[in-house]
Amino acid sequence: MTTPRTEHLVLPGVLTAEQAAATVTGLLAVQREDGAIPWFRGHHLDPWDHVEAAMGLDAAGEHAAAERAYEWLARHQNEDGSWYAAYADGAFDDVTDRGRETNFVAYIAVGVWHHYLSTGDDTFLDRMWPAVYAAIEFVLRLQQPGGQIGWRRDDDGTPTADALLTGSSSVHHALRCALAIAEQREEPQPDWELAAGALRHAIRRHPERFLDKDRYSMDWYYPVLGGALTGAEAKARIEESWDRFVVPGLGVRCVVPNPWVTGGESAELALALWAMGESDRALEILQSIQHLRDDETGLYWTGYVFEDDAIWPQELTTWTAGSLLLAVAALGGHEATCQVFGGEQLPLGLDPDCCDRP
Repeated sequence: MTTPRTEHLVLPGVLTAEQAAATVTGLLAVQREDGAIPWFRGHHLDPWDHVEAAMGLDAAGEHAAAERAYEWLARHQNEDGSWYAAYADGAFDDVTDRGRETNFVAYIAVGVWHHYLSTGDDTFLDRMWPAVYAAIEFVLRLQQPGGQIGWRRDDDGTPTADALLTGSSSVHHALRCALAIAEQREEPQPDWELAAGALRHAIRRHPERFLDKDRYSMDWYYPVLGGALTGAEAKARIEESWDRFVVPGLGVRCVVPNPWVTGGESAELALALWAMGESDRALEILQSIQHLRDDETGLYWTGYVFEDDAIWPQELTTWTAGSLLLAVAALGGHEATCQVFGGEQLPLGLDPDCCDRP
């Protein structure tokens, strides 16, 4: 095990160098030898959170560990380009949910692009390209005529046409990263450009094309985090529901009106705020969730029920730690993280609403 690089992960009121190193060590302790990163040992792995944790490792300079995580995905990809929604303790041969969720599948493109920007490793990008290509093709087979992405294909092969705003926003981000990978490899994908543009248009202009999940904070900030809403549109959306979801001094509610704040949602909101240029508010959000830190492991509890003064659930999740490390890395100027979540250098796609481009 190497010594984690933590210079850019030092943030007043959030992480000292020692705390950052402890968090990275805690993530490494959960990762299996084969590269799999479950939520915690004994729980399941899902592909999205597996990638989020791997990205946190890359942000800390643990590139070999992150690469093992991506190689796990490449080795265990289904023939149709997907992965299953859940694997018991990260064991590829012990599937506990055989559904295939589109945002889970697409997210490999975000992680692979982040790893490439962190390392400059062209060989890695070449090796991972077939997995990224197959994953994106799987996802786009579930794109609906209105641009939105059906959220799941069941085990029997039945596609779900219903779309989730959070999931589609994450897919939008993944499509842009996949296009960046294609550009780097000089293998243009015009169909992906059209798909990304149509998806962005649906997110910006057609909320009726998505299931109503307005109670969930992810539906609030994910169109911003996924890069579909920028500038004045992003600011207006965040301001509109700030008081619904943000609990001063404690973090971000997962769902209203429940008195439950969660670390992952809080760190993701901080990333969205940073992308909007609001670093001060991002810092405040990250400072507000330090009550979720477990000093023994360096990891973070999933959430806190503030009416009962209770940590719940009793889970120290790798994806919570990963999302926090990414938010801190963005605020600390980590180049790869800034490029991936800032979005300025990611292809936009061919938006049919072109006159409204930022």
